[in-house]
Amino acid sequence: MAPFSTFLAHEHRISLNEFRVLMQIGFYRSAASHELVELTGVNPMSISRAVATLEKNGRVVTVTDPANRRRKRLTLTAEGERLFRAMRPATNLVAEFLLSRLKPHERATLDHILRTLIATLEAKDEQGRSLFLENTRLDHQPEE
Repeated sequence: MAPFSTFLAHEHRISLNEFRVLMQIGFYRSAASHELVELTGVNPMSISRAVATLEKNGRVVTVTDPANRRRKRLTLTAEGERLFRAMRPATNLVAEFLLSRLKPHERATLDHILRTLIATLEAKDEQGRSLFLENTRLDHQPEE
């Protein structure tokens, strides 16, 4: 996390989880908190804290979903949008640097592996429960 803390955290006064939340909202244009938990893999309490700090700092705002008045969506404020646009090039540079030594076929292989891992992590059983969570509990007994 040294590159993050050196270049983004100090310059923009933002924590790693706040960064994750802000970038996801910026990319998707809006998101509900539970969606951010799924998208980032960060626990709900940490997402809640990040959202609260971003709201306090005027970077995100909660709006009611017009299609479902019980649903709350998070969107970027003008300041949040400015920050998203300021940080996006740095994140793209990091991604390009990390992949820069991979040949095209190696990038394709990495992409396939990552998609397979993500699908495994996101898989659900017939009742909609996470197979990952169900199968990695300490009290889980593997089927024979």
